[in-house]
Amino acid sequence: MKTIMITGCSSGYGLETARHFLATGWNVVATMRTPRADVLPSSERLRVLALDVTQPASISAALEASGPIDVLVNNAGIGLFGAFQATPMSTTREVFETNTFGVMAMTQAVLPQFCARRSGLIVNVTSSATLAPMPMVAVYTASKVAIEGFTASLAFELESFGVRVKLVEPGYAPTTRFAVNGGARMEGLIPEAYAPFAQTIFASLAQQNAFTKESDVAEGVWRAVHDTTGQLRFPAGPDAVALAGS
Repeated sequence: MKTIMITGCSSGYGLETARHFLATGWNVVATMRTPRADVLPSSERLRVLALDVTQPASISAALEASGPIDVLVNNAGIGLFGAFQATPMSTTREVFETNTFGVMAMTQAVLPQFCARRSGLIVNVTSSATLAPMPMVAVYTASKVAIEGFTASLAFELESFGVRVKLVEPGYAPTTRFAVNGGARMEGLIPEAYAPFAQTIFASLAQQNAFTKESDVAEGVWRAVHDTTGQLRFPAGPDAVALAGS
Protein backbone atom coordinates (compact mmCIF):
# COMPACT_ATOMS: atom_id res chain seq x y z
CA MET A 1 0.00 0.00 0.00
CA LYS A 2 1.48 3.35 -1.04
CA THR A 3 1.97 6.39 1.18
CA ILE A 4 1.32 10.00 0.21
CA MET A 5 2.44 13.06 2.19
CA ILE A 6 0.40 16.22 1.63
CA THR A 7 1.34 19.64 2.97
CA GLY A 8 -1.21 22.24 4.04
CA CYS A 9 -4.03 19.89 5.04
CA SER A 10 -5.86 22.03 7.60
CA SER A 11 -8.34 23.27 4.97
CA GLY A 12 -9.00 23.72 1.27
CA TYR A 13 -7.20 21.72 -1.38
CA GLY A 14 -4.91 19.87 1.00
CA LEU A 15 -7.71 18.72 3.25
CA GLU A 16 -9.86 17.51 0.35
CA THR A 17 -6.89 15.77 -1.28
CA ALA A 18 -6.10 13.96 1.97
CA ARG A 19 -9.73 12.83 2.25
CA HIS A 20 -9.73 11.65 -1.38
CA PHE A 21 -6.60 9.51 -1.08
CA LEU A 22 -7.66 8.16 2.30
CA ALA A 23 -11.02 7.11 0.84
CA THR A 24 -9.27 5.28 -2.00
CA GLY A 25 -7.11 3.11 0.24
CA TRP A 26 -3.82 5.01 0.45
CA ASN A 27 -1.75 5.61 3.55
CA VAL A 28 -1.95 9.37 4.09
CA VAL A 29 0.43 11.64 5.98
CA ALA A 30 -1.49 14.90 6.36
CA THR A 31 0.65 17.80 7.53
CA MET A 32 -0.41 21.12 9.02
CA ARG A 33 1.27 23.95 10.88
CA THR A 34 -1.09 23.24 13.78
CA PRO A 35 -2.20 19.58 13.62
CA ARG A 36 -5.95 18.88 13.89
CA ALA A 37 -6.88 15.24 13.53
CA ASP A 38 -10.61 16.06 13.87
CA VAL A 39 -10.83 17.52 10.34
CA LEU A 40 -10.16 14.11 8.78
CA PRO A 41 -11.88 10.74 9.16
CA SER A 42 -10.37 8.46 11.78
CA SER A 43 -8.27 5.76 10.13
CA GLU A 44 -5.33 3.49 10.84
CA ARG A 45 -3.96 4.62 7.47
CA LEU A 46 -3.85 8.29 8.50
CA ARG A 47 -1.11 10.21 10.29
CA VAL A 48 -1.46 13.90 11.08
CA LEU A 49 1.88 15.66 11.61
CA ALA A 50 3.03 19.16 12.41
CA LEU A 51 4.91 20.84 9.57
CA ASP A 52 6.00 24.38 8.79
CA VAL A 53 7.57 24.29 5.34
CA THR A 54 9.56 27.45 6.08
CA GLN A 55 11.46 25.80 8.95
CA PRO A 56 14.19 23.24 8.13
CA ALA A 57 13.94 21.57 11.55
CA SER A 58 10.19 21.13 11.11
CA ILE A 59 10.70 19.55 7.68
CA SER A 60 13.29 17.11 9.03
CA ALA A 61 11.10 16.15 11.99
CA ALA A 62 8.03 15.54 9.82
CA LEU A 63 9.90 13.36 7.33
CA GLU A 64 11.51 11.36 10.12
CA ALA A 65 8.12 10.81 11.74
CA SER A 66 6.43 9.87 8.46
CA GLY A 67 8.91 7.20 7.42
CA PRO A 68 9.30 6.33 3.71
CA ILE A 69 6.79 7.93 1.36
CA ASP A 70 5.94 7.30 -2.28
CA VAL A 71 4.38 10.65 -3.18
CA LEU A 72 4.88 14.22 -1.93
CA VAL A 73 2.20 16.80 -2.66
CA ASN A 74 3.48 20.34 -2.11
CA ASN A 75 0.18 22.07 -1.51
CA ALA A 76 0.89 24.43 1.42
CA GLY A 77 0.69 28.03 0.32
CA ILE A 78 -0.41 31.52 1.29
CA GLY A 79 -2.38 34.04 -0.73
CA LEU A 80 -1.96 37.73 -1.45
CA PHE A 81 -4.16 40.25 -3.23
CA GLY A 82 -3.17 43.88 -3.54
CA ALA A 83 -1.32 46.50 -5.51
CA PHE A 84 2.35 45.70 -5.89
CA GLN A 85 3.18 49.38 -5.32
CA ALA A 86 1.79 49.09 -1.78
CA THR A 87 3.23 45.66 -0.96
CA PRO A 88 6.16 45.75 1.48
CA MET A 89 9.14 43.69 0.39
CA SER A 90 8.91 41.88 3.73
CA THR A 91 5.45 40.64 2.68
CA THR A 92 6.79 39.61 -0.72
CA ARG A 93 9.53 37.61 0.98
CA GLU A 94 6.97 36.01 3.32
CA VAL A 95 4.92 34.80 0.33
CA PHE A 96 8.00 33.41 -1.40
CA GLU A 97 9.21 31.69 1.78
CA THR A 98 6.10 29.47 1.78
CA ASN A 99 4.97 29.29 -1.84
CA THR A 100 8.39 29.00 -3.46
CA PHE A 101 11.21 28.21 -1.07
CA GLY A 102 8.99 25.97 1.07
CA VAL A 103 8.19 23.85 -1.98
CA MET A 104 11.85 23.69 -2.94
CA ALA A 105 12.91 22.78 0.59
CA MET A 106 10.36 19.97 0.86
CA THR A 107 11.36 18.67 -2.56
CA GLN A 108 15.05 18.69 -1.72
CA ALA A 109 14.37 16.91 1.56
CA VAL A 110 12.60 13.93 -0.07
CA LEU A 111 14.91 13.53 -3.06
CA PRO A 112 17.56 11.42 -1.30
CA GLN A 113 15.07 8.63 -0.54
CA PHE A 114 13.39 8.91 -3.95
CA CYS A 115 16.62 8.87 -5.94
CA ALA A 116 18.14 6.06 -3.87
CA ARG A 117 14.99 4.00 -4.42
CA ARG A 118 14.76 5.15 -8.05
CA SER A 119 11.06 5.81 -7.68
CA GLY A 120 8.82 8.49 -6.28
CA LEU A 121 6.58 11.32 -7.35
CA ILE A 122 6.38 15.00 -6.45
CA VAL A 123 3.23 17.01 -7.23
CA ASN A 124 3.51 20.79 -6.94
CA VAL A 125 0.25 22.71 -6.65
CA THR A 126 0.45 26.14 -8.28
CA SER A 127 -2.38 28.28 -9.68
CA SER A 128 -4.24 29.22 -12.85
CA ALA A 129 -2.66 32.65 -12.32
CA THR A 130 0.30 31.06 -14.08
CA LEU A 131 -1.86 30.37 -17.16
CA ALA A 132 -3.08 33.92 -17.84
CA PRO A 133 -2.19 37.35 -16.43
CA MET A 134 -4.39 38.41 -13.53
CA PRO A 135 -4.26 41.86 -11.92
CA MET A 136 -3.50 42.66 -8.26
CA VAL A 137 -1.80 39.31 -7.64
CA ALA A 138 1.67 40.07 -9.01
CA VAL A 139 3.59 38.78 -5.99
CA TYR A 140 1.44 35.67 -5.57
CA THR A 141 1.70 34.92 -9.31
CA ALA A 142 5.47 35.37 -9.27
CA SER A 143 5.80 32.90 -6.40
CA LYS A 144 3.81 30.31 -8.34
CA VAL A 145 5.39 30.94 -11.76
CA ALA A 146 8.76 30.29 -10.14
CA ILE A 147 7.55 26.84 -9.13
CA GLU A 148 6.27 26.18 -12.65
CA GLY A 149 9.74 26.76 -14.06
CA PHE A 150 11.38 24.88 -11.20
CA THR A 151 9.12 21.87 -11.74
CA ALA A 152 9.54 21.73 -15.51
CA SER A 153 13.33 21.77 -15.19
CA LEU A 154 13.38 19.31 -12.30
CA ALA A 155 11.25 16.83 -14.25
CA PHE A 156 14.08 16.53 -16.79
CA GLU A 157 16.76 16.43 -14.10
CA LEU A 158 15.16 13.52 -12.23
CA GLU A 159 13.90 11.46 -15.16
CA SER A 160 16.99 9.23 -15.22
CA PHE A 161 16.46 8.45 -11.52
CA GLY A 162 12.91 7.20 -12.12
CA VAL A 163 11.48 10.12 -10.12
CA ARG A 164 8.51 11.96 -11.63
CA VAL A 165 7.48 15.59 -11.03
CA LYS A 166 4.06 17.05 -11.88
CA LEU A 167 2.14 20.32 -11.67
CA VAL A 168 -1.51 20.79 -10.66
CA GLU A 169 -2.93 24.23 -11.53
CA PRO A 170 -6.16 25.12 -9.67
CA GLY A 171 -8.48 27.85 -10.87
CA TYR A 172 -10.33 30.48 -8.84
CA ALA A 173 -11.82 28.78 -5.77
CA PRO A 174 -14.11 31.10 -3.77
CA THR A 175 -15.00 28.39 -1.23
CA THR A 176 -11.44 28.05 0.08
CA ARG A 177 -9.93 30.13 2.91
CA PHE A 178 -7.57 31.97 0.51
CA ALA A 179 -8.84 35.43 1.50
CA VAL A 180 -9.35 34.61 5.18
CA ASN A 181 -5.87 33.15 5.61
CA GLY A 182 -4.30 36.18 3.96
CA GLY A 183 -6.50 38.81 5.63
CA ALA A 184 -3.96 40.38 7.98
CA ARG A 185 -1.23 40.15 5.35
CA MET A 186 -3.37 42.02 2.82
CA GLU A 187 -4.39 44.96 5.02
CA GLY A 188 -3.50 48.27 3.43
CA LEU A 189 -2.52 46.76 0.08
CA ILE A 190 -5.26 48.52 -1.88
CA PRO A 191 -4.45 52.26 -1.80
CA GLU A 192 -7.24 54.72 -2.56
CA ALA A 193 -5.97 55.28 -6.08
CA TYR A 194 -6.36 51.55 -6.80
CA ALA A 195 -9.77 51.13 -5.13
CA PRO A 196 -11.96 51.62 -8.26
CA PHE A 197 -9.85 49.14 -10.23
CA ALA A 198 -9.94 46.63 -7.37
CA GLN A 199 -13.72 46.92 -7.18
CA THR A 200 -14.05 46.03 -10.88
CA ILE A 201 -11.98 42.90 -10.23
CA PHE A 202 -14.13 41.89 -7.24
CA ALA A 203 -17.27 42.44 -9.32
CA SER A 204 -15.89 40.34 -12.16
CA LEU A 205 -15.03 37.49 -9.81
CA ALA A 206 -18.52 37.62 -8.27
CA GLN A 207 -20.06 37.18 -11.73
CA GLN A 208 -17.81 34.30 -12.75
CA ASN A 209 -19.82 31.22 -13.65
CA ALA A 210 -17.02 28.66 -13.84
CA PHE A 211 -14.86 28.20 -10.78
CA THR A 212 -12.81 25.55 -9.04
CA LYS A 213 -13.97 23.37 -6.16
CA GLU A 214 -11.68 21.69 -3.66
CA SER A 215 -12.72 18.33 -5.10
CA ASP A 216 -11.51 19.43 -8.55
CA VAL A 217 -8.03 19.87 -7.16
CA ALA A 218 -8.11 16.56 -5.29
CA GLU A 219 -9.09 14.85 -8.54
CA GLY A 220 -6.36 16.76 -10.37
CA VAL A 221 -3.76 15.48 -7.93
CA TRP A 222 -5.17 11.97 -8.32
CA ARG A 223 -4.82 12.22 -12.12
CA ALA A 224 -1.27 13.52 -11.82
CA VAL A 225 -0.27 10.73 -9.43
CA HIS A 226 -1.67 8.03 -11.70
CA ASP A 227 -0.57 9.53 -15.02
CA THR A 228 1.55 7.27 -17.22
CA THR A 229 1.77 9.51 -20.29
CA GLY A 230 4.47 11.90 -19.12
CA GLN A 231 2.08 14.86 -18.95
CA LEU A 232 3.53 17.65 -16.80
CA ARG A 233 0.64 20.08 -16.21
CA PHE A 234 -2.83 19.25 -14.89
CA PRO A 235 -5.26 22.19 -14.82
CA ALA A 236 -7.84 21.63 -12.08
CA GLY A 237 -11.32 23.13 -12.28
CA PRO A 238 -13.35 24.15 -15.34
CA ASP A 239 -12.01 27.72 -15.36
CA ALA A 240 -8.40 26.52 -15.21
CA VAL A 241 -9.06 23.97 -17.95
CA ALA A 242 -10.53 26.75 -20.14
CA LEU A 243 -7.51 28.99 -19.54
CA ALA A 244 -5.10 26.16 -20.33
CA GLY A 245 -6.85 25.55 -23.62
CA SER A 246 -7.10 29.18 -24.69
